[in-house]
Amino acid sequence: MTPDSTGRIRTDIAHNARVWNYWLGGKDNYPVDREVGDQVVAMYPSIGEVARADRAFLGRAVTYLAGEAGVRQFLDVGTGLPTVDNTHEVAQRIAPDARVVYVDNDPIVLTHARALLTGSPEGVTEYIDADAHRPDRIVEAVRPILDLDRPVAVMMLGILNFVLDTDEARSIVRTLMAAVPSGSHLVLTHPTLELGGEGNAEAMEFWNKNATPPITARSRAEFASFLDGLEVLEPGIVSCARWRPPAADAAEGADAAEVAQFGAVARKP
Repeated sequence: MTPDSTGRIRTDIAHNARVWNYWLGGKDNYPVDREVGDQVVAMYPSIGEVARADRAFLGRAVTYLAGEAGVRQFLDVGTGLPTVDNTHEVAQRIAPDARVVYVDNDPIVLTHARALLTGSPEGVTEYIDADAHRPDRIVEAVRPILDLDRPVAVMMLGILNFVLDTDEARSIVRTLMAAVPSGSHLVLTHPTLELGGEGNAEAMEFWNKNATPPITARSRAEFASFLDGLEVLEPGIVSCARWRPPAADAAEGADAAEVAQFGAVARKP
């Protein structure tokens, strides 16, 4: 979020972290966020489903990583406002000694994170004020907190869509993944105009004229390019709602409703 010239948080323009919070049913938002959020819903009614599916995907991915994969370190880039089942809560329920570092550069997120993101006594939960556009600075900032000689799960959910240049987005991913060892994982979600998301084009255009930061959708091929050199885990690149859905759904033979948000988890060999 960009402060005004006095350093105050602007409440006259909608911001993604607050609008996303509104779509998830949170209270950390302002009238302008709700107004723009409602306009986007009117243009693209399934955006709330996308937000909820993205959050549920985070829970399933972290559950797998902290459980079956045995990962004990998480770097969550583009944290957003805390809601329910944040990364550290899911990870530390399974592994109380898990170390989680959140990264964002939004002052309102920083305030809420420091107040709300308290972890288990056995583990570590920290917040770093840093910009995803400067991955080198993120790496240096986490060195005192995470052991970069041991596997790290790099979480980038709904963040690369705010990096408008695809080459720059690839470079960010490469820099972060180059800093972590074999056995580390990358967890990604990203909006798309595929998977039934064609109707989102108008909503994104409206967003870019009325809110901040600007956003872009990407194709499956562009999304896949972020995973180059990594082993993409089953079921591959899918709608995030359909990445390893709950066992109860699978037992009933019901497919989760597809949302226009790619999701994938990949391992660094």
